[in-house]
Amino acid sequence: MKTIHKLGATFREHYGPWAVVTGASDGIGREFAQVLAENGFNLVLCARREQSLQDLANELSASYQIQCRIVAADLSQPDASRLLLQETQDLDVGLLIPAAGFGSSGLFIHGDPAQEEQMIMLNCVSVMHQCHAFAQRLSKRGKGGIVLLSSVLAFMGTPRSANYAATKAYIQSLAEALREELRPLGIDVLASAPGPTASGFASRARLQMQQTMTPRTIATATLDALGKIGTVRPGWLSKLLGWSLATAPRWLQVKIIGTVMKGMAPKD
Repeated sequence: MKTIHKLGATFREHYGPWAVVTGASDGIGREFAQVLAENGFNLVLCARREQSLQDLANELSASYQIQCRIVAADLSQPDASRLLLQETQDLDVGLLIPAAGFGSSGLFIHGDPAQEEQMIMLNCVSVMHQCHAFAQRLSKRGKGGIVLLSSVLAFMGTPRSANYAATKAYIQSLAEALREELRPLGIDVLASAPGPTASGFASRARLQMQQTMTPRTIATATLDALGKIGTVRPGWLSKLLGWSLATAPRWLQVKIIGTVMKGMAPKD
């Protein structure tokens, strides 16, 4: 039986009663939903697969006596974020976690431009739209939080994952700036920069990863850090990767991470 992870006593008061989690059907997004449900949050669950969302909503509602609303949408499509906003207009949302995203690997020139554009739409454009709209709503209530999923790859150019790392650099920069802009309005913004994670992300990105963290570790450490710091590197592996590269000049960081990625990405 999974041990319930208790958040702080005032966590739900400040960030509840409703949380929006995208990418909720699998991986890190699903684990965020699980931990929030354990702490009494009502949830808006958004992902592409409607049946998976409905199954999760039924499970969490029955286990924790919470309310769930599902929004089946492909957030890489232009109108999907607008649909998410429309479907939540009547709810008192205090927390946004746009966890939907995917990556790719291999040499950039061998990639599919259409897929790389779709990644930018999902990882960056949809997150921008959601942050803009929900920040306005949160500012009116005078409190709330936004958690953005960055990556350990956000801090340097990453050969063989060039476009994905660039999308996460955008997210990291956005989170850092919004934290300063929105703090006077009562809104906490956190960037979470995990390392390799055991989830469906790796298979879609065609990565072979030896050491990984669990989505549970990422979700719990991230939620524990909300409102306390600006960027969290959840889990020992994220911290190790950060520390090991911190003292190297940026050009050397790029070379080192490129060598690491060469061993993980598909062969040329």
